[in-house]
Amino acid sequence: MTMIKKLLTTAIATTLMAGAAQAQISDDMVKIGYLADMSGTYRDLAGPNGLIALEMAVADFGGQVNGKKIEIVSADDRNSPDVASSTARRWVENDNVDMVAGLVASSVSIAVSDILEENGKLGIVSGSAASSITNEHCTPNHIHYVYDTYPLANGTASAIVKEGGKTWFILTADYAFGHALEADVTKVVEANGGEVIGTIRHPFPTPDFSSFILQAQGSGADVVALANAGGDTTNAITTAGEFGLTQSGQTLAALLLFLTDVHALGAEAAQGIQLTTGWYWDMNADARAWADRFMEETGVRPTMVHAGIYSSTMQYLNAIKATGSDEAQAVRKQMMDTPINDMFATNGRIREDGRMVHDMYLAQVKTPAESTNEWDLYNIVRTIPAEEAFRPLSESQCPLVTSK
Repeated sequence: MTMIKKLLTTAIATTLMAGAAQAQISDDMVKIGYLADMSGTYRDLAGPNGLIALEMAVADFGGQVNGKKIEIVSADDRNSPDVASSTARRWVENDNVDMVAGLVASSVSIAVSDILEENGKLGIVSGSAASSITNEHCTPNHIHYVYDTYPLANGTASAIVKEGGKTWFILTADYAFGHALEADVTKVVEANGGEVIGTIRHPFPTPDFSSFILQAQGSGADVVALANAGGDTTNAITTAGEFGLTQSGQTLAALLLFLTDVHALGAEAAQGIQLTTGWYWDMNADARAWADRFMEETGVRPTMVHAGIYSSTMQYLNAIKATGSDEAQAVRKQMMDTPINDMFATNGRIREDGRMVHDMYLAQVKTPAESTNEWDLYNIVRTIPAEEAFRPLSESQCPLVTSK
């Protein structure tokens, strides 16, 4: 065969392979559905600004992948598993949505992941906290990206017990996330020689925490822990301040506190609170550069969830580019095979249970004197290495792990 014929044959084969790869992108489009609380308790930690983070990722990717347009649809799940399930089912069965992103309330994420598995589609959970999402509720059709209750307990609770907080009273949001956090914290407290002397569960959401805080105060526990999030956490902290809980010698532990929560409370009210986070906008140059762009778009600094939505969307689109397919299992495998190094994580990776593991951080809220501006709120106390932060696979109840 002459060189010209060889080159022509290679060119034709390359063209055919490229065409075959592109043909694997269903409906000649990659369609992403953003499903989150857009108006309620969790609005600030993800909400409309999470949609902007996703849009930033798609724009940075060029608006298309392998020559196919990327389209975004969005909806408010109202923190309701029923509303979320109905929306997700319509998206994947009628509207050709390939991947569902966002996913904040843990009960919503668990319900939606079942529908995605049933329909062979992919979900990337960025806002939910329950560690059960990649434990007993794991599926081969979703990835849990940013954080979960296991590192929250290992970070914040273990640090406070070691500092002398031996007896605990836990105030818990009464749904999947709260239950998981309560269980993980109890395990960590007891493993470190402490004791949970009382728990109480509050409805989600709760506008008035007076009776709950009074019961916690009356327990005499060294530590009153808040196993809730968003508006529930800020309302509980404000109520605790009004009742003088910390002035009476008790420590208030916010087990899941977001940057937007601390900003809403203000450094004066939140100073000294320790918390565990998966990311902070001012932690390094790459994080700051992306956070500056985000702030230009939104007027606020991003939470770890906003950053995780951007990062996970970029990883998803890169996986489609690499495989030439938007088929859920092909994309998930490629994402698992690709280390994550970007503005969100260094040497992050996705395990077979769907858990994205990366370093977490123990932070402390700065005093007003330490803070140089309204968003300069955290001191990073220590880095919690990825393998220490997340539940080890040896303890996993996920069938994707235990069946091996």
